[in-house]
Amino acid sequence: MPVAVAIVPQKRKRSKVPSYLIYETLNGRPLYYRNYKTVIAGQKKPAEIMGSSSLQAALVATLVMFLGRTINRKKYLVVTNESGVHVDRGNNLSNDIAIFDKATNIILTNKYFDTAPKIAIEVDVRIEPEEFEGKESGYVYEKTQRLLDFGVERVIWITTQPRKIFVATQIAPWTTQDWAVTIPVLDDVELNLAELLTEEGIEF
Repeated sequence: MPVAVAIVPQKRKRSKVPSYLIYETLNGRPLYYRNYKTVIAGQKKPAEIMGSSSLQAALVATLVMFLGRTINRKKYLVVTNESGVHVDRGNNLSNDIAIFDKATNIILTNKYFDTAPKIAIEVDVRIEPEEFEGKESGYVYEKTQRLLDFGVERVIWITTQPRKIFVATQIAPWTTQDWAVTIPVLDDVELNLAELLTEEGIEF
């Protein structure tokens, strides 16, 4: 009598993504740089997807200089260069610009900040958002909420396509405005991005 043999299909192994392609970790989920799959496929080198565009770089630099001359620098510390914030075990986030209150007794080390910044500013989405429902907006909302839960008072997202500013706080409705709308940043400091870029002679 023939013996029946059950053939169990083998699970396809997922290729492991190198850790250097992780941009940040959000709610226990590793998030990879946008277009990371092109690096895995050998079509691009890591440096080609990790750098900022010329417009993104100009925006961050202009904002840092603006903040440097408008906020109380004796009271606040402005940091940039995708500063890392360690929220907890499953959350290591990056900020394009973060403003810390010096009264929180910040200690600068060779590790991520473990204190919530007062203000977090982001320019565009740097991760591959395909796993989020809603894609980019799903990521923006989830990261924003996590930052607010951590203690950040205001999160400002600037997008270049489309040219919008999204502002979220712990106590007021979240809003989306055009670059030409003046928004509050910190204390009595307000930002009109369109006017600022025009003053700096930056075409957009």
